[in-house]
Amino acid sequence: MLHLSPVECRSREGPSDWDLTGMEVTINRTDVQIHPCYKIDISNALIRNLSEMCTLFHIFLGSLSVITVCGNLLVITSVIYFKQLHTPTNSLVLSLAVADICVGVLVFPLTMEFSISSCLFYKDLFCKVRGTFDVSLCTSSILNLCCISIDRYYAVCQPLTYRTKINDHVVVIMILVSWSVSVLIGISFVIVGMNQEKCAENCFMDAVIANIMGLMLSFYLPVIIMLFIYLKIFLVAQRQARSIHNTTKCGAAVSKMERKATKTLAVVMGVFLMCWLPFFLCTTVLSFSHVYMPLALIELLNWLALSNSLLNPFIYAFFYSWFRSAFRMIISGRIFRQKSMRPVLISNTVN
Repeated sequence: MLHLSPVECRSREGPSDWDLTGMEVTINRTDVQIHPCYKIDISNALIRNLSEMCTLFHIFLGSLSVITVCGNLLVITSVIYFKQLHTPTNSLVLSLAVADICVGVLVFPLTMEFSISSCLFYKDLFCKVRGTFDVSLCTSSILNLCCISIDRYYAVCQPLTYRTKINDHVVVIMILVSWSVSVLIGISFVIVGMNQEKCAENCFMDAVIANIMGLMLSFYLPVIIMLFIYLKIFLVAQRQARSIHNTTKCGAAVSKMERKATKTLAVVMGVFLMCWLPFFLCTTVLSFSHVYMPLALIELLNWLALSNSLLNPFIYAFFYSWFRSAFRMIISGRIFRQKSMRPVLISNTVN
């Protein structure tokens, strides 16, 4: 995800300023090599540079794409194939895996071919398509993570009413809302970008408002909700652990429970913020200021954000023993050898 508006550029009076639909990026012409696969020639035109570095760049990112697809495909296969995993919680995990596998299949290859650097120089249909997929799918991934945090909140903090409040009907609504909002955000920025091309300065405020709304809906609002929910879950888990400690005096077991809860929440939020926060801070600065940022830094933060789709299967699936059992059965081929009946997972509880 480059930013929340379509990646477009427009040549100005000077040769070094490029407009990105509501944000401005200044390109230092002394840096002839701006990307492993692109460089600027004497006439300020962007040309492909098929060097060894570019080849290694594509191999590395192609490998990340393959790992992203394979990891999320394991999650999708597990949830669909094993009846024990047909729960409301895992329906949200399935929706997240679908969003992340689409990132691996569509966004990774399109971003490799039509990177930030190239889309800054050329207003191309494929850049608009890349930007739409990028914004929509990455936003869907973030919103699905937010829905999973809401599900975990009710499971931990309100266990007695969990099954009545988070049922199949509610989960379907959460999934539909997540995907609908994501698609609307992606399409809206294409429309705003096209309108701004036609009316230039008169549409400046529309672009600013669109950027603010997009940033809030795509990241800042979901991350605030997730931080609040996971903090609440942590506090409730600690209170429950102390209650058990006072009742049973099993200090070692309670201490282990607290450490596990702390570790899980730290990993979930830590990885999410590590991947997305630098990118969105950069996007926010570029949207509302004229601060110079090297294109190489923007590219790096973009790929760091996309890597969250690679890590999600490990965080939200490998944490649970029933998913690990399912993965082992799929990878070993046991699901194909038992054709008469679906193999049963070792774990009896899948919530």
